[in-house]
Amino acid sequence: MKRTSVKLLGDRESGAKLGRVLYLTADPALLKKQLDGIDLDEAELRGIDDGTIPLVDNISTDELTPGWVCYYYDETLARYCLVGLRGNVVERDAIKNGGFSVIVSGRSKGCGSSRETAPYSERESGIQLVVAKSIEKIYGQNCQNIGLLTTTDETILPRLLAGEEISIEEFVRGLDGISADVVRHGGLFAYNEARLRGDIHPPAVTTAPRPMTLAEKIIASRAVVDAKTGKIGVPAVQPGDALFVRTDVRFSHEYVTPMAESLFVAALGKDAKVTDPSSVWAFRDHLTFLDRVMSEAHVKMGLKDQARKLAVVQEDFTRRHGIALFGEVEKNGRSVGSDAICHNKVIEAIALPGQVVAGTDSHTCMAGVLGCFAFGVGSTDMANAWLTKDVRVAVPQSVRFNLHGKLKPGVAAKDVMLHLLSQPFWKGGDGIGKVLEFAGEGVRAMGIDERATLTNMAVEAGGFTGIIEADEVIVEYLARQRSMSPDAVRALIVRADEGAQYFATFDYDLGDIEPMVALPGDPRNGVPLAELEKQKGEVKIDIAYGGSCTGGKKADMDMYAEVLKRAVERGQRVADGVHLYIQFGSQEIRKYAEEKGYIDVFEKAGAELVEPSCGACIKAGPGVSFTKDEVTVSAINRNFPGRSGPGQVYLASPLVVAASAIAGKIVAPAS
Repeated sequence: MKRTSVKLLGDRESGAKLGRVLYLTADPALLKKQLDGIDLDEAELRGIDDGTIPLVDNISTDELTPGWVCYYYDETLARYCLVGLRGNVVERDAIKNGGFSVIVSGRSKGCGSSRETAPYSERESGIQLVVAKSIEKIYGQNCQNIGLLTTTDETILPRLLAGEEISIEEFVRGLDGISADVVRHGGLFAYNEARLRGDIHPPAVTTAPRPMTLAEKIIASRAVVDAKTGKIGVPAVQPGDALFVRTDVRFSHEYVTPMAESLFVAALGKDAKVTDPSSVWAFRDHLTFLDRVMSEAHVKMGLKDQARKLAVVQEDFTRRHGIALFGEVEKNGRSVGSDAICHNKVIEAIALPGQVVAGTDSHTCMAGVLGCFAFGVGSTDMANAWLTKDVRVAVPQSVRFNLHGKLKPGVAAKDVMLHLLSQPFWKGGDGIGKVLEFAGEGVRAMGIDERATLTNMAVEAGGFTGIIEADEVIVEYLARQRSMSPDAVRALIVRADEGAQYFATFDYDLGDIEPMVALPGDPRNGVPLAELEKQKGEVKIDIAYGGSCTGGKKADMDMYAEVLKRAVERGQRVADGVHLYIQFGSQEIRKYAEEKGYIDVFEKAGAELVEPSCGACIKAGPGVSFTKDEVTVSAINRNFPGRSGPGQVYLASPLVVAASAIAGKIVAPAS
């Protein structure tokens, strides 16, 4: 049944009185006051309205449901809603037992991971409406999929509090046609039921031929014209067009597969089958080394067994449906980690230029380095895609980054991204939902791994995805990596049209970019390394972490080895009191490091080697912090509160990470 209006209730089933509003204030005392059952008074509410009492900005999905909370994938999530919020004020069951119907926060709600557990925990704890100044793309779509209302319209809440019944049309204003109908139907499954019955049809794409960006051309080629006949492809699309796109690749990992399967079965029945399982992949890559870092408190909570269950459920699912699973690897009877982090393996062995790739992880965008349209989705989107092979998309606007010139010695692609993310365009939220298209001779001069850092981090400021037009570097890579003929690869390449329209175009001279570091809390907090001491003084470190999908590639190994080899030759090792972890993104990358002689260099320098896995990046492996006072300099992609542990995380390039490990403080590689 379609929703026509909204009137907030304290209990959705009984129709009891209006529930409470939780204002996520930056003042811990005011937040605790509300959690203790006392609503804000009129003066405090006026302070929120006029900005003198600020609301928390940039609440990441890690704060909504920290990594360990994601071991659950049912209504248990309600007990842990927002327990990771900075300040440690929100305790277990606080939201669930607080009688709240509405959560209000500042800018960029739901940044970071694509985990659907975040909005699911809010919904299951009784929240019916999320109000924020801006809402991140994947989080917002996940809310739509599960029937959790969101709004950035500041006028709606006072009207609801006054008892007004508000038309659902006010909650879909500005949404594309499909998203609006998903909201009207109360979620994606209900929408798809109506779609499959023929009660509703996605709007036809009628855009006339026009010059298109790289992403637009791929979307047009995969646009679903008729779901029943399988017909795909339209002459053109433009930003705002709402459609379903046929995926070439669908993948998930053990963190998410069980939740997606439970939704799949709940909606379609236990006998439902995954369509075309040969184009579906699963990965056991996120929690491989969780046992090494799980706290005793979490063990006592039963989380060790709960986490193991995720892998078991995924393995059973893949076996029943005939889905390829990249799992743990054993040598001589012992585990040597995962086959690969999913994003690294998708590039090594799965995705191709011109394809549409959907994965249950926000860093799916990394595959855009191959010239494909790759993006993260939530559990509900994936559960639907297992059946239909398609995913809904509102054609996003593209932003063009023309990178010119040449990087200085000691500067890497990570520095480029930290510089770009620090610019007003991103810090102000203008980049939310945009495609980042990287071009120019500066990009073409980079190898595939450095390019992949650019596309990987496109999502850190809320971008839809990153993409780079495939060229001869990609042709050579795929010909060698996949044993494809160069001409076969070239035939797949999609190129942006001359005259394509972009939301914005930026030109940067790579020679102007210095080594960068992002201060703790947000990848957008980038400053030139030369400015760090002015702002923070000498930043001593406890941990230097080189790994993750972003920092565990072959080129990253080259950079760690470059710095550490010089140090060893000077008789230096990792500084006393500092742990340097180097973790490989895949077994192939580990083999590369072995063949290049890097393992010996790393060990002589005092690095602690970690086998392939997602690991410390999601607080699930060696390299995590255990106290809030620990300081980490890391090659990972994001440093939202709680990421990699409770400590302070500075983001930097592999060169800076290695150099800092030797110095014991954050320094430039030439220091």
